[in-house]
Amino acid sequence: MNSVVHFEIPAEDLQRARQFYQNVFDWQMHDFDPNNIMVSTVKTGEDGMPQGIGINGGIYKPDSPKTPTIVIDVPDIDAHIEKLTAHGGTLIDEVATIGDMGKYCRFKDTEGNLIALWQSLRK
Repeated sequence: MNSVVHFEIPAEDLQRARQFYQNVFDWQMHDFDPNNIMVSTVKTGEDGMPQGIGINGGIYKPDSPKTPTIVIDVPDIDAHIEKLTAHGGTLIDEVATIGDMGKYCRFKDTEGNLIALWQSLRK
């Protein structure tokens, strides 16, 4: 079974969104780059991964459809791209490698929802 491991929330004003989620939900924020904030909703280890039950996410400046996105962890991103397109999904962007952490891409499901795939490169 492939799990939801991350979420992404678009925000035109990153600092306004930061304040909102910190004040309403007590989430911890970590600057990632000028257009992205990493969000911790649960306690994390030194590797940045959640400890216990829960997922973390990010807030980003949107460059495409402005919609929250869930990210699903898969063992083989290329194999899942083949599966999703065979079943009516549409790949939105090419697979991107994020540092030494993993591979990422977005797709639309058969209902037009924006979803993302993640394949960890760390073992």
